[in-house]
Amino acid sequence: MPPVIRHLGDRGLLVELGTGIDPAVNRRVQQLQRRLARENPIGVVETVPAYSSLLVIYDPLQAAPELLKRRITALCRFDAAPPPENHEVHAIPVVYGGEDGPDLETVAAFHGLTGEDVIRLHSGRVYRVYMIGFTPGYPYMGELPEALDTPRRDTPRTRIPKGSVAIAQRQTGIYPVVSPGGWQIIGRTPVELFDARREAPSLLAMGHQVRFIPVSAEEADQWTG
Repeated sequence: MPPVIRHLGDRGLLVELGTGIDPAVNRRVQQLQRRLARENPIGVVETVPAYSSLLVIYDPLQAAPELLKRRITALCRFDAAPPPENHEVHAIPVVYGGEDGPDLETVAAFHGLTGEDVIRLHSGRVYRVYMIGFTPGYPYMGELPEALDTPRRDTPRTRIPKGSVAIAQRQTGIYPVVSPGGWQIIGRTPVELFDARREAPSLLAMGHQVRFIPVSAEEADQWTG
C-alpha cells in the first residue's frame, strides 16, 4: 500500500506503511528509517519507528513539511518483497510461574490450558522485536501463538519488577526496569535488557530475534549468557 503521511503538530510527520503486526511491513519501516539516515534530509532531527509506522521529527525552521513529505514518499518505493534479515537469535532465559510469573496460572485458566502448556507455547517459537518503547529498552515482540492471545489485566499493576516477562494480545515483552504496567506477567529473566553504561544501552533492537529458554531459579541466578 502507498504510504499515508499525517502531520503531527508543527514538528512531526507520521508515515504509515501498513497496519497491524506484520513482519513485512515492519521491515519496510526499518528500511525507510535507514534510507532517511543515509540521505539525512536537512531539518530531520529524529526518527521513531513503531510496528507499522515511522515518526519523522523535523525542525520547522529548516525543513518545509510539504517538500519533506515528497522526499519521504520517494524513499518509500520498496521492492515487492523486502530482503531477508539475518539477525542472531538472542536466547533469553526465563523462570516461569510462581512469584516470578504471578499471572501464569491465570493465563492458563483463561485458555483452558495448564501452566506447562503456556510455557511450552510461549517458549516454542522465535519472536521478532518490532519496536522499542514505553520505557528505555522495552521490546515489543510478536507474534504470540493464537492459543495465547490474552487480554491485558483489568487493573494495571503500579510496580512490576525488573526483568518481568509478559504477554498481552498477540504480543510479548520484557520490563527492563521497575515500572507500572498492565500486561500479564508469566515469568522473569535475569538478563539485563537496558544498561546506560553500555555503548549500545538497549540489548535488543528493532528487527532482532528472541527465543525464550525455560530455566529454574537456580539456573537463572547462574546465567552468564
